[in-house]
Amino acid sequence: MTRLSEPAPAKLNLALHVRGRLPDGRHAIETLFAFCTDGDLLHAEGAEDFFLQVIGPMAEDLDRHHDNLVMRAAWALRERRPPMLDGCASLILDKRLPVASGIGGGSADAAAALRLLTRLWKMDPAHASEIAPTLGADVPACLLSMTARGSGAGTDLELVDAGISGAPVLLVNPRIALSTAAVFAGWDRVDLGPLGDWREGRNDLEAPARALVPAIGDIIAWLAAQPGANFVRMSGSGATCFALFDSEDDRDAAAAVCPSTWWHLATFLR
Repeated sequence: MTRLSEPAPAKLNLALHVRGRLPDGRHAIETLFAFCTDGDLLHAEGAEDFFLQVIGPMAEDLDRHHDNLVMRAAWALRERRPPMLDGCASLILDKRLPVASGIGGGSADAAAALRLLTRLWKMDPAHASEIAPTLGADVPACLLSMTARGSGAGTDLELVDAGISGAPVLLVNPRIALSTAAVFAGWDRVDLGPLGDWREGRNDLEAPARALVPAIGDIIAWLAAQPGANFVRMSGSGATCFALFDSEDDRDAAAAVCPSTWWHLATFLR
């Protein structure tokens, strides 16, 4: 049986402005999504039923219950298959990104499942695009995995060229899971204005995230002090922070001295 594989790249929010509430109760945001060349990895091959095996350094932190995002994506896509086609899939998720860390790990895994099973079952990719927003606000962006401006709940996307492809980046997380709902609940409900130039923007979720996990402030200060770091910010609802570097050597030098109590990933922007 042929095995197919699909990357689930780590997602970064280069800026994230919270603008208010949408009629359906979700938060209205403006953000610039970017994606790394590294992340989780999903494998699949045809099978008579659905099976999910989770491996990798972060496997023990992931809920392997049938209701996780990978399985929800798989079931939702299978429901749209032509009735004459039988079979499910055996899935292996190589979990390398921290869970609940603001870099879209679960959303990226769900998006990878949609892309991968669309290939395996030879389905119209339009089905994956229709399912993605039902799985989470970040899933449509992760399905594209390309630099894009997000608005609304983050699901209204516009591809952009931010001139950052290939930029060396270092991701750092304090190994503390952080609830997205709890961080949004701590937002002060003050609209500080629209997103223009992402380098001049902000992450409106940083303050409530730091109130829950003070180590975020330590990471941001440490990254900003590293030679060659030219841009530092927290991603999403945290607690992962990142720095863009002038060169790969500068990034690697920072990675080499990153405190051992923190998780880190040296990678590039796609």
